[in-house]
Amino acid sequence: MLIETIVDNVQEISTQFARDRHDRQHRRHLEPADFEHLRDAGYLLTSLPVEYGGTWQGIQRSTREVAETLRVLARGDSSVALVASMHPAVLGTPSWLTIPHAPEPFAEAWEAQRRWVFETASEGAWWGTISSEPGSGGDLLRTRAAARPVDASPSYRITGQKHFGSGTGITSYIITTAVPEGESEPDWFFIDMRGVPWDGSAGMTLVGAWDGHGMIATQSHGMRFDDVPATRAAWPGYSDKERAKPRGLGVCLFAAVVVGIVDVALETARAQLERRRESLSAYEQVEWTRAEMEGWLILQAYEGVLRAVEDHAGQGTLMGKTAIAELAETMMSRLCRVLGGGTYARHSPFGFWLQDVRALGFLRPPWSLAFEGMFKTLGQDVPPLSTEAERHEPITARAAD
Repeated sequence: MLIETIVDNVQEISTQFARDRHDRQHRRHLEPADFEHLRDAGYLLTSLPVEYGGTWQGIQRSTREVAETLRVLARGDSSVALVASMHPAVLGTPSWLTIPHAPEPFAEAWEAQRRWVFETASEGAWWGTISSEPGSGGDLLRTRAAARPVDASPSYRITGQKHFGSGTGITSYIITTAVPEGESEPDWFFIDMRGVPWDGSAGMTLVGAWDGHGMIATQSHGMRFDDVPATRAAWPGYSDKERAKPRGLGVCLFAAVVVGIVDVALETARAQLERRRESLSAYEQVEWTRAEMEGWLILQAYEGVLRAVEDHAGQGTLMGKTAIAELAETMMSRLCRVLGGGTYARHSPFGFWLQDVRALGFLRPPWSLAFEGMFKTLGQDVPPLSTEAERHEPITARAAD
């Protein structure tokens, strides 16, 4: 299936979602049928390498395609789009999607694990994550969950408390972090969630059902693990992989979801405001103009984020994602002021969109880690963005270095 066909299919699904926007924005749960429709539309193929029957051709070439697909989907349902964004972001986190070959002595095991992971995805499995822990500030190096080895590697048992498991109940597999027994740093593990009860009888206990102000239907539940079976990433060493892997896939995809919300919010606001353009007060005219300006800046930042990935400029992805988070919140606030008090009513979509875009600042990396990361790179040389012609050269030629 071609990527153009997949985008068209997702566009049709998003349009159907938008017709039911009022009910969807009031939901506190996910509908499995929505994800079955996305699977049938070919969405899972966008993060499946071509050698496994998908459309993924590497982070530089394919990130934009996946991001634009999610941007389209977010126009119809932001919660579904955010959960859908976790699937490719997660496949790229332990580096299955972004690094085809591991160094020795891990090469053979890494290849076998990648093959198995992609086979699950090709069969329709959704992947998600539940890595953050209370009190960690989102810093995975502060993980306190413990992983106890059992039998032969890579089998472990994990104990600890986690939160923000977006898509819990929809995902077949989740990745998480834990500190292996006898080691000092955390590493990546994954857990088979299929058929696992949440009452503690199998070691997994629901300790906090998601009740977020934004993205309210993502089922980002908190869980307690007590000796839960898990499998370690076949290329161990969290810090080594962090240094090695290309940057920016996850932040691009999360940003794309918010850009999709901005698209539809501005479009909807324009339709309402044009009808009373002549009666707008001076303040309303200024706020509307500034909202449009911020919307334009969001699009420039989004393009910058995508091009940063395409050009190996990791600093640019974090800078752009954080800028989009701030601009989207202020832009939505301005639109709500101009449109009036009705935006605070539950029959209006704008109050929901305002809370949804605020979520971007809390997505990995959250505010504190984001600014800490940007501060560390201040003054460093940033690779210049490529020209339009250079970005359409064969990827192998541009990635030779």
